[in-house]
Amino acid sequence: MWRFRPSQLRQVSRNLLDSTVLIIFGVVYLGMILGEIPGLALDRTGVALLGAIALLATGRVSPEAAWLAVDVPTLGLLLGLMVVSAQFRLGGFYDALTRRLSLAPLTPPTLLALLVAVVGLLSALLANDIVCLAMAPILAEGCTRRGLNPVPFLLGLACAANVGSAATLIGNPQNMLVGQRLGLPFGVYMLDAAVPAAAGLAVVWWVIAREVGGKWHAEQTPEHVAAAPDRIETILPPIEPMPFIAWQTAKGMAVLAALVLGFLFTRWPREVLALAPAGLLLASRRMASRRILGLVDWQLLVLFIGLFVVNHALATTGMPERVLSGLEARGVDLTRPGWLFGASALFSNIVSNVPAVMLLLPAARHPLAGPVLALSSTLAGNLLVVGSIANIIVIDHAARLGLRIGWREHARVGIPVTLLTLALAAAWLAWRAA
Repeated sequence: MWRFRPSQLRQVSRNLLDSTVLIIFGVVYLGMILGEIPGLALDRTGVALLGAIALLATGRVSPEAAWLAVDVPTLGLLLGLMVVSAQFRLGGFYDALTRRLSLAPLTPPTLLALLVAVVGLLSALLANDIVCLAMAPILAEGCTRRGLNPVPFLLGLACAANVGSAATLIGNPQNMLVGQRLGLPFGVYMLDAAVPAAAGLAVVWWVIAREVGGKWHAEQTPEHVAAAPDRIETILPPIEPMPFIAWQTAKGMAVLAALVLGFLFTRWPREVLALAPAGLLLASRRMASRRILGLVDWQLLVLFIGLFVVNHALATTGMPERVLSGLEARGVDLTRPGWLFGASALFSNIVSNVPAVMLLLPAARHPLAGPVLALSSTLAGNLLVVGSIANIIVIDHAARLGLRIGWREHARVGIPVTLLTLALAAAWLAWRAA
C-alpha cells in the first residue's frame, strides 16, 4: 500500500493547483486570441472575468489575494481620464470639430493631412477609442455628402488614433498600464515617444495618399447615397449632432490642460491627479453624472480586473520566471529591448495589446523597457483589424452607413503603416539607447 509523507502530499496538492492555474490561464488567453470562447456568448471581457471567478472558486486565489492583485492606481487613472473624455463628448466638442473638418474647403489630400494631425493630437491626450467612437459616424457622413470616398479618411482616423496615442502615457490603456506599473515619468516618456509618433502620423498620411492614387471621389457609392439628390435627405438622414456647449467644452479643456501640467511638473500620483478633476466634472449642475458615467468603458475596466487576477495567479506558480530562463538559455532574452520589442508587436496581434503588455511586464527590466512596450504594442495595433479596438469601432460605424471596409482594404493600409512605424520606432529607440 502506497503511503505518502506530508511533504509529498503538499507537493502533489501544489502541482494540482498549479495545473489548475495553467489550464485557466490557457483558456483565458485562448479567449483573448479568438475574442470569444466557442459555443459561449462571451467576449474578451467575459472570458477574463470568468477566469478570475474560476480561480476564486477553485481556491487557487483567495478573495484577499485577488483584491491585492488588482492594480487600483491604474484603474483609477483609466476611470478619471474616461470621465474627462466623456466631458468633451457630451459638450459636443468632437461633433463640432468633426463637422468643421469634413466640410472644410480643402483638397482631399490636405483634408486627410489635417484629419490625421488633429486625430493624432487628440488621441495623445484623450482615450483614442472614444475619439474614434465620436468622430467616425460624422466623418463618414460628411465625406459622403461631399462626394468623397469616406474609406481613406476612416482608415486615416483609425490609424492616426493608434499612432497618435503612442505619444503619451495617457493616450491608450496599455500605455497607462506601462506607465503606472513601471513608474515612468510623463515627460521622460514623451521624449522617447513623441518623435516616432509624429513621424508615424506622416507615414499614415503618405501610405493612404499613395494607396488612393488620386482617386479620392467615390466611383461606386453605396445604394443609399447613390439616390437622386432630392432624396438624399430622406434616404440618408443627417446624423443628429451632440449640441455644442461652449462652457462645458471650455471646462473640459481647462481640466485637461491642468492634468497635463500636473503630469509634467508635479510628483503627485497620476491616479489622484486624474480622479480629482473627474470628481469636479461629475459635480455639475447641468450635466447629469449618469450621462457622464454612461460613457465610461466599464467593459475595459472589468477586462483589466480579470487579467490582473489571472496573471497574478500565473506568477505565483513561478512559470513566468522559468519560461524567461528557458528562453534566455536558447538565446531569446526578452529582458533585452530588441527581443521585447518584437515579442510585444507579435503578441499584440495574437492576444490584443492590453493582454500582451500584461503578459510581458515581468520581462520589463531594461531602462527602455517602458517605451519599448508602449510603442511596439500600440503601433502594432494597425496591422490587423482585430489588433485595435479603434479599428473595430471605425469599421463598425462605416458598416452602419453601408460602407464595407474588409480586412483586405484595411490590410493594404494597415500592414505598410505598421511595418514602417515600427521600423521608425525601433530605429529611434536604438539611437536613444546608444
